[in-house]
Amino acid sequence: MDGDTFQYKNFTIQQRHAAMKVGTDSDLLGALAPGGCRILDIGTGTGIISLMLAQRYPDAEITAVEIDDNAVKDASVNFASSPYAERIHLVHASFQQFVHDFSLCSQNERFDCVVCNPPYFDKSTESKDLSRTRARHTSSLPFQTLIEGAYSLLKEGGVFSVCIPPEVLSDFTSLCIIEGFWPQDFYMVKSVPEKAPKRYVLVHNKSRVEKKEYVFCMRNSDRSRSEWYKKLMAEFHVSESK
Repeated sequence: MDGDTFQYKNFTIQQRHAAMKVGTDSDLLGALAPGGCRILDIGTGTGIISLMLAQRYPDAEITAVEIDDNAVKDASVNFASSPYAERIHLVHASFQQFVHDFSLCSQNERFDCVVCNPPYFDKSTESKDLSRTRARHTSSLPFQTLIEGAYSLLKEGGVFSVCIPPEVLSDFTSLCIIEGFWPQDFYMVKSVPEKAPKRYVLVHNKSRVEKKEYVFCMRNSDRSRSEWYKKLMAEFHVSESK
């Protein structure tokens, strides 16, 4: 298998064109985010999170939104070749345009779950590659715009899930609370036990709930895969070598 493809147990990710390749963030979010009957995946990229949620929730109908032409090429192939093709609808548009169009149609039913692996770098580190900038930098989708849009698209009791690094945790959670979200599940994921969390998978609820916090490690101190991570990814990864 070459670098342009990645094999999961139930589907294949072709990533020849997309700027952002298969990675730990998308795996964590796809495996931990709660779902429902109607799921919205913002900035789907290669489509990996949509495919993982489709596998986990057999009755779900998933809308995957992506602005970048190159990522759309990969996602369309990945969806069409998967066992879940009939349940995933790919929308080639910016999230801002999707929210605008959605609001114009009174017949649209709001979502049970909104999930996003958001861009979180600021303008100072922008790439000259437009596709990579869109995938990685907040200039393409500011946190405020993302959070406001997610809130407007969710049903009461709906959940909004993201994976972010620690350096933007405070800003992101504060904006969510200001918008009206309630913290539900906070997963603090360490690379190894002796280090601070490297990623946070956050689940916010549109209705009032009690916050729960979890701390997990992806690897043991000897750098072998932890039992938690192996169990989490058992239904997805072909082997433990990833």
